[in-house]
Amino acid sequence: MTLLKCDGLRRHFMLALSLSCLAVSAVHAQPSFPNKPLKIVVPNAAGGAADITARTVAQKLSEALGQAVVIDNKPSAGGIVAGEIVARAEPDGHTLLLISSGTAVSAALFKSLPFDTVKDFTPVSKLASFDLVIAVAEGGRFKSLNELLTFARANPGKLNIGTPQLGTTQNLAAELFLSSAGLTAQIVPFNGTPPVITALRGGEIDAMVEILGPLMPQIQSKALRPLAVLSDKRSPVLPDVPAVKETGGHLSQFNVSSWNGLSVPARTPRDVVLRLSRELQTILALPEVKKRLLELSLYAQGSTPEQATDILNQDIRRWSDVVAKSRVEKH
Repeated sequence: MTLLKCDGLRRHFMLALSLSCLAVSAVHAQPSFPNKPLKIVVPNAAGGAADITARTVAQKLSEALGQAVVIDNKPSAGGIVAGEIVARAEPDGHTLLLISSGTAVSAALFKSLPFDTVKDFTPVSKLASFDLVIAVAEGGRFKSLNELLTFARANPGKLNIGTPQLGTTQNLAAELFLSSAGLTAQIVPFNGTPPVITALRGGEIDAMVEILGPLMPQIQSKALRPLAVLSDKRSPVLPDVPAVKETGGHLSQFNVSSWNGLSVPARTPRDVVLRLSRELQTILALPEVKKRLLELSLYAQGSTPEQATDILNQDIRRWSDVVAKSRVEKH
């Protein structure tokens, strides 16, 4: 009887050992990351700041991972096409999505999307932040933000502020600026940045709100005058231009800036997400990367996945609140 029990125990032990070996073998059989080229899907056209940011990072990421990193431009309204591609991709870390403050705006602005911005993606790292600016035509009536504010308060509804399309980050930032300052003014959306600049220089509008980078040539040539940046501190490329919050009062806590980053499909293994995040943080600390992005008025800033997630979620809440209180209709 004892021998039978011993034989039974031995069989159970050998079975358990065999199963354990099989499990270990299965783990080792899983391909390591990365095992093929990576793809970054960019919801913007080639040549813009988002595209150049992605390409700058992609080159360094390819060197770090030993795999090619290709850029796939999929511009569309609200970044929907790019988002859907990545949401449906294999969650293995080889397909990434360029996200931005525009991603948060889309989540706030669209009644329904073919994906859940929060649940279907895992943010990996922030890439860069960039300033928004209030600008006027050089030689116009306003020489400072205080002059613009004084006029707007004395003449409700008379100030006209141009922005790119209705529902863009710039457009909603202008809405937030007016509501924070307690102003009644007209926000005039145009089909892109060039028409806004033309209207401003032609005297059709009084001011504009736009991302700083595209306006730098106009500012440097003295065609436009920047009155203030909307972030919480002055821009490194325009150190003499105040931040909106420096005016004090209702605007003393004002802080709006744009950003971009990278995310992967939800359910991507945690170790892959952390590997990508570490590599990106190292890349964004490189002097040559910082210099390249600064040439576009972008400030290289890596982050942990948790920090990137917080930035996205905070922006979704903020822009959802702005949309709810503004005249902007959800699509």
